[in-house]
Amino acid sequence: MVKLQKGTIITVIAALILVMLGSAAPKASAAAGFYVSGNKLYDSTGKAFVMRGVNHSHTWFKNDLNTAIPAIAKTGANTVRIVLSNGTQYTKDDLNAVKNIINLVSQNKMIAVLEVHDATGKDDYNSLDAAVNYWISIKEALIGKEDRVIVNIANEWYGTWNGSAWADGYKKAIPKLRNAGIKNTLIVDAAGWGQYPQSIVDYGQSVFAADAQKNTVFSIHMYEYAGKDAATVKANMENVLNKGLALIIGEFGGYHTNGDVDEYAIMKYGQEKGVGWLAWSWYGNNSDLNYLDLATGPNGTLTSFGNTVVYDTYGIKNTSVKAGIY
Repeated sequence: MVKLQKGTIITVIAALILVMLGSAAPKASAAAGFYVSGNKLYDSTGKAFVMRGVNHSHTWFKNDLNTAIPAIAKTGANTVRIVLSNGTQYTKDDLNAVKNIINLVSQNKMIAVLEVHDATGKDDYNSLDAAVNYWISIKEALIGKEDRVIVNIANEWYGTWNGSAWADGYKKAIPKLRNAGIKNTLIVDAAGWGQYPQSIVDYGQSVFAADAQKNTVFSIHMYEYAGKDAATVKANMENVLNKGLALIIGEFGGYHTNGDVDEYAIMKYGQEKGVGWLAWSWYGNNSDLNYLDLATGPNGTLTSFGNTVVYDTYGIKNTSVKAGIY
């Protein structure tokens, strides 16, 4: 037996304790669902998740669901943002319909981002509250699906470029959702029809702080204002990320009503900065906006814009990574 001096014994014991602690140290561990840490979104397996996908206008084309979702999945998309209605402006998507949507999206190995479209461009709190009440009414579809369903509270609520009033609304809406037991990651669109990123820069941290789960992502919709050129795109992304907030580009096109959009910069900087994006939209835009169609129908051929989004160097095929659960 080797005789050890007192100091040596203490050193050995300390080393053994460190080894034991080290072996017990947690690695990237599984969670119940998606979660935000710093300015990144992580999936339930602990992997950083960067959305790559499209929007689908389900509520106006309810009968096309079973055709459109598999077609979108074939692009390689890891996420699909689904337009829903709470019934105040369009035809309501009820609990069973939402359950069916979630199941179909999951079968096609994509994450479902669900959004209520009825409050689009409105400034009154009642419109936002109606969206919140809708989520609470269908929470049975959401609870237990936190690893595959993300809730975009209200599409483009607050049309005016007023960050303070926008923030005040969400500071009431988010606690109401959490108090109802909804734990899914939440997405909050910027003010100004989604095109006023300064609202997030100025007030996003206070909105995030209102979430008891600390599990909120912010979204810019990049059209002719927020996405007009590469410098604007880059600055708008960086300004939010530099606030320590998680960001996605929830919608973007290649052109919009009042000017060009730099879709190439959105995809390029999205890849460089780990910012998710979802192109608008699969098909079915009005005749004056049909340049936004990615495909010619629910299972149609890709348009020029669609080919860019899917096949560009920084497009879906080259950058999309499925969530860890798949």
